[in-house]
Amino acid sequence: MTQVIPVILSGGSGTRLWPLSRSARPKQFLSFDGGPSMIQQTVLRCQGKGFDARPIFVGADQHRFVLAEAARGLGVSADIILEPMRRDSCAAIVAGALHAMARDPESLILVMAADHHVPDTAAFADAVAQAVPAAKAGLLVTFGIKPTFPATGYGYIMPGEAVSGAVRRLQKFVEKPDHNTALRYIADGFLWNSGNFLYQAKSLVAEARAFVPGVVDAVAASLQKAARDADFIRLDAEGFAASPQISVDFAIMERTSKAAVLPVSYAWSDIGSWDAVAASLPVDGQGNTIVGDGLIEDGRNVMVHSEDMLTTVLDCEDIVVVTTKDAVLVAKRGTTEKVKGLVERLNQPASGQANPRVPPT
Repeated sequence: MTQVIPVILSGGSGTRLWPLSRSARPKQFLSFDGGPSMIQQTVLRCQGKGFDARPIFVGADQHRFVLAEAARGLGVSADIILEPMRRDSCAAIVAGALHAMARDPESLILVMAADHHVPDTAAFADAVAQAVPAAKAGLLVTFGIKPTFPATGYGYIMPGEAVSGAVRRLQKFVEKPDHNTALRYIADGFLWNSGNFLYQAKSLVAEARAFVPGVVDAVAASLQKAARDADFIRLDAEGFAASPQISVDFAIMERTSKAAVLPVSYAWSDIGSWDAVAASLPVDGQGNTIVGDGLIEDGRNVMVHSEDMLTTVLDCEDIVVVTTKDAVLVAKRGTTEKVKGLVERLNQPASGQANPRVPPT
């Protein structure tokens, strides 16, 4: 039986989770609950029956040792494809698909971001198994999450008619909406676009060649000239740089006639903000949660994430407090999406100073 090869994309920078997430060690390599890192949790979701035991990581060359450390910490061997520069998700996925085809021309690949939160691993594995027949038939299957609130930070997708079991034709993609539009989408039956996919590798490459041949040509050339060192596959910089920079949604999924969606209802989050982190953690009777060395006295709906020091909060409500050895973030709950803009501002030189004020990353 064909095993599904996990292809784990690890190119994100995670600036919305500053000050913990930094360019040298972005959020996918961090733990927000004291357990395995997010990329390790992604690997752990894909173990057991039906999954190939050797995942493929696609990530930045600067993170090569952190990627290797993540696999080694789980006792897992992985193929680690290193991008010399970012070219968005289409090039990364094509690289994973071409490498998977070299391992098995008929391979199925499960493409996942390294930094998503899916606590119900059994439900996730069951969804993958449900999608396998459609992927084997050449459909490009995404997993559509049943919305639980009118999220404005996610794209939405409309499922169409049934094509294979519970898998539906993918009828329409829509971009991130405002609140009222999100309410209407939910009422109309739209699903959240999780950005996780199951493909037959050769089908994905064929569609990429039809719609974005420059991506396939550039990635194939960079793989052919790649330097190989143990588990590392270093893509050739000149070849990879020639790839257009485009997401797989824009390049293929919104254009192909083979797009399909499996509606799923398991809990899912892309952990795109400290509010999302707080929502993923257990709380006490006052809605408080602490990770690390912290104390909350007479507080409600407070999250403390403390590294390297004792952090105390007294008589506060609805805030997030994150402390590291060189920076502190205090934010009102519900506003932490703005952290990205804060980091952009910190990365600009302060008035009268030559260097940015943000601590080294």
